[in-house]
Amino acid sequence: MWQRRQPWRSREEKESRSTGIAVFDFETPDAISLEQRPSEGNESRRTFVLESFEVGGKTATSEQPMYFGVDYYPEHWVYPYAGSPSKPEERWEKDIGMMIAAGVNVVRMGEFAWGLYEREEGNYDFEWMRRAMDLFGRAGIKVVLGTPTAAPPIWLAKKHPEILPIDERGLRKHQGTRRAYCLNSDVYWEYSQKILRALATALGKHPQLIAWQIDNGLGGHSTEASFNPETERDWHAWLQAKYETIGKLNDLMGLRFWGQVVSTFEEVPMPKIAPTLHNPALLVDWMRFCSDTVIAYARMQVNILREFTPDIPTTQNLRALTRNFDHFDMAEVIDFVSLDSNAAVRARSAELAHEIDIMRSLKKTNIRTPDGEQGFWVIEQKAGHVHWQEVNSLVRPGVIRLFTYQLISRGATGVLFFLWRQPRMGSEQFYGGVLTHDGRGENRAYLEIKQIGHELKQLAPALKGTRVEPQACILFSHENDWDQKFNLQPNRFFNLREHIQFFYNALHDRNIAIDFARPTEDLSKYKLVFAPSIHLLAGGEADLLKLYVQNGGTLVATCNTGLVDEHHIAPDSGFPHDLVDLFGMEVLEFDPLPPGEENSLTHKGQFTATHLHPARLWCDVIEPKGCQVLCTFAKDFYAGRPAVTLNEYGQGRAIYVGTISTQPFYHDLVVWLRQLVGLFPLLKVPDTVEVSMRQGDGRKIYFLLNHQHTPVRISFYKPMHDVLTGKEITGNLDLPPHGVLVLDEQS
Repeated sequence: MWQRRQPWRSREEKESRSTGIAVFDFETPDAISLEQRPSEGNESRRTFVLESFEVGGKTATSEQPMYFGVDYYPEHWVYPYAGSPSKPEERWEKDIGMMIAAGVNVVRMGEFAWGLYEREEGNYDFEWMRRAMDLFGRAGIKVVLGTPTAAPPIWLAKKHPEILPIDERGLRKHQGTRRAYCLNSDVYWEYSQKILRALATALGKHPQLIAWQIDNGLGGHSTEASFNPETERDWHAWLQAKYETIGKLNDLMGLRFWGQVVSTFEEVPMPKIAPTLHNPALLVDWMRFCSDTVIAYARMQVNILREFTPDIPTTQNLRALTRNFDHFDMAEVIDFVSLDSNAAVRARSAELAHEIDIMRSLKKTNIRTPDGEQGFWVIEQKAGHVHWQEVNSLVRPGVIRLFTYQLISRGATGVLFFLWRQPRMGSEQFYGGVLTHDGRGENRAYLEIKQIGHELKQLAPALKGTRVEPQACILFSHENDWDQKFNLQPNRFFNLREHIQFFYNALHDRNIAIDFARPTEDLSKYKLVFAPSIHLLAGGEADLLKLYVQNGGTLVATCNTGLVDEHHIAPDSGFPHDLVDLFGMEVLEFDPLPPGEENSLTHKGQFTATHLHPARLWCDVIEPKGCQVLCTFAKDFYAGRPAVTLNEYGQGRAIYVGTISTQPFYHDLVVWLRQLVGLFPLLKVPDTVEVSMRQGDGRKIYFLLNHQHTPVRISFYKPMHDVLTGKEITGNLDLPPHGVLVLDEQS
């Protein structure tokens, strides 16, 4: 029987393992004290092991419990872009010295190096990367290697143009950039397996290697889907594995609508450009299939790497739900989650915190990081401005430090900055780097990141073994997100991500720690769970929500919930689907409102408001069936009907918000809910200060961040210990603009 998150067909791995290990010579830098030792597993070969690396008269060692590093591209810094004809790689040693001065102890490399590893088919050259890894090894700097499959070499597309993706209009895209591939191509899988096996054979046993990054940004540039003949073949196999019979497919997809029934699985179309809309159930299944394709490709790479290097963990650099595959599924495949941070391009601290929390939440168990910590990594923290916005403004002084601490405060156990130095060539020439083009290390970003590196040496022991432990949770389902993004909705001005952000902002602004979860997860540890607009709700998910409330939980759901099931079939038992009894009310109909048109809410009972709140975009017409009414609509034909309800169910409570309001409403809602369920603020601070907490082994570490451009005065009513300075804090303290405090309580 077909199961989600499993490959729908087996692929034969055709390439045998390479066993050659190359030996090379290199010059010894004067700044490095070396000792010759035989390498493990090859007594006839000698390697060099770092004893110390002199920087500015101080000796730096690799004994640092938190990984702090950069994304480095040694291939960018060889002659003629650096170095000299006689010493083409000499810049590498200078870079390493500057990294150590900044506190760097890990680098990521190699994720776009396929065309340099294999300039001609079957002729591999990993020696330049080995030389770089050895230099880092002498400096005590560890290495994360990226598998290079994000950027196939041009010769591969020339030899096998069938690997190039075809778009929904039937047009083939061309080579010459990264991601020039179709993930359903057997040929591309075969060549991917060859380069992975060769890479793992050549460098997998290198003592500096601590993790593999799978590909780079899988799904980027809309490459989750292609419309190649092999994609169509896999699509039909996927459908047959899921539905088993053509009759079941016709019924569950609802293909009798417009008479689009099929007689064989091969007749089911891919959703190419057509005169009008495709069946919504077909579109959701297509997104599931494309997601499973991406996950299967990642799983193939992970399985090969575990075969060669079973003790080396794997990761994938993920962006916060910007790619159209199931990130929770991806997190199950890899050993630990890594984040590409967008700190340089987000205006509000809550938006950044939202992204961080959802990425941390992707993998809550079975985490295997290089340092053994139970957190996530930031594999690409922006070191400055980006290059892909309409206007790429500079990042202001102190902001990178502030947002780096925001990442750490929310559970990051490793941070790497993208990228070490602005490249002198290529499409990312003016992407902000730790170093500018001149490479001197006198620039603002380098000095700020150097400060962070030295601070983390002080902070790391206090953070060891700590993690974020939220008591509130927001539910998120990729399938629900895809449905609302790609299918017609009752109100095209409604946006699910914006709706979720309202709830998140209200929790964040009250310094309440938040997890995200799928509706299928165990929710029992949370006092409070929010389920904003789960339009597509499976019957099994509804049962789990009931179980959570039955056992004492408090659930807050909203309008646009349970309108269709997992097969995109609307219920005939009333809205929300399978949850009418849970909420003690039924949604009879719903009224989408255009922008600029509003109703208003009248509060009654225990939920009080600071002022009059509007009802916007969506108003449910609710029939009570045993629930308490907390708010009503003030006008139109449903004036006086419930807008917000509460229902006691088992040992818990189910609250329903049948409209969308503005941010102040959600602040009022969270204040009331916090009192209702017993959620308390971490520290009493001004509203403009963000507070997060990591805890473990009886320790609590508080992070206070000032996102304002002006100082904020904080009053301490009991002694606190400043972890970064070692000083005791009492009384009043002015936290400077973009300032950071890391505290623990004095016992």
